[in-house]
Amino acid sequence: MTRRLTEVARKAGVSEATVSRVLNGRGGVSESTRVAVLTALDVLGYERPSKLRGERARLVGLVLPELQNPIFPALAEVVTGSLAQRGFIPALCARTIGGISEMDYVEMLLDHQVSGVIFAGGSYALADAQHDHYRRLTDRGLPVVLVNAGVDELGFPCVSSDDAVAVEQAYGHLRSLGHERIGLVLGPADHVPSRRKLAAMANIAGWSEGEECVERSSFSMEGARVAASKLIERGVTGVICASDVMALGTIRAARRLGRSVPADVSVVGYDDSALMTCTDPPLTTVRQPIEMMGQAAVDLLVNQIEGVGVLNDELLFEPELVVRGSTAPAPGH
Repeated sequence: MTRRLTEVARKAGVSEATVSRVLNGRGGVSESTRVAVLTALDVLGYERPSKLRGERARLVGLVLPELQNPIFPALAEVVTGSLAQRGFIPALCARTIGGISEMDYVEMLLDHQVSGVIFAGGSYALADAQHDHYRRLTDRGLPVVLVNAGVDELGFPCVSSDDAVAVEQAYGHLRSLGHERIGLVLGPADHVPSRRKLAAMANIAGWSEGEECVERSSFSMEGARVAASKLIERGVTGVICASDVMALGTIRAARRLGRSVPADVSVVGYDDSALMTCTDPPLTTVRQPIEMMGQAAVDLLVNQIEGVGVLNDELLFEPELVVRGSTAPAPGH
C-alpha cells in the first residue's frame, strides 16, 4: 500500500497525503488534483477504490489491428497527440497474431473506466465477425468512434475515407494510360471498405455479376502476392490494391512472374503510408487524409464525452491520387 501511494504520488506530482485523501474520498482537494490522482492510478494499472469506480478516468482507448502496416502508427500519432492536447491520456491497444483480442482489450478498457474508445480496422469492418463486445460499450453508454467503414447496425459515429472516390481516381488514372484489363486486389469478402471499392469498380467499369476481375487476400504482402499473381496470369495490366502493403505484394508478384513494373504491369496502392516514396519503383497510391480523419475522430469522441450531441453518421473524407513511378502507359501504348 505504501509503495502504491508513493508511485501514484510521484506520477500525479502531489504528496502521498493528498493521494490518501483522494482515495479515501476526503475533502480539501481541488478537482484538478483529484482527477490527476485518479488518472495516475489508472495509468499505473491500480484498481480504484470501489466507491470511486463509478467515475470515468480521462483515459481514452485507441484500438488498432496491428502496427506493421505503417498507416496505423500514422493514425496513432495523430490521435494520441490530439487527445493529449485535450487533456486525455491515450491508451494504445494493438492486436497481434496469437495475442490479446479486440474483445479482451474492450474488457480491459472497461475495467479501467475509460472515458471513450476509438477503433480503427477492427471487427466492426467485417460483416461476419463477432460484434457483441461493441454492444457492451453501447450498453454502458460509452462514447465510441470508428475510423473507416463498418457494419451499419452498430450505430456509432464513423470517420471514413471515401472508398468509391478512391477507386474512381485510381481507375481513371489507369484508363488514361491506356489500360483496359484492370483488376482489384481486395480484402476478405465481408470487409466493408473492400465491398464499397468493389461496388464502385463494378459501376465505373461496367462489370456485371460474374465478370468481376477481382482477387481477395488478407491485408499482408504475402497474401496479396498470391492474389495478384492470379490477376496477372489472367492478362491484367493494371492492378488497384486495397492497401499500400498489398500493392508491394503485387509488385513482388509481377516480378516473380518475370514482368516489369511499370512497363508490363501498373500498380496503384491505397493509404500513402510512410516510405512509399522510397519503394522501387516509388508507389502510385491514393492518399487517405489521415491527419484530418484522426482529428475529426477525436473531435467526435470528445464532444460525446462532454455531453455535446453527436449524430451517429459517417463523415466521408475525400482521398487524393498521388502519381509516382509504379504506373505507366499500358504495353503497346
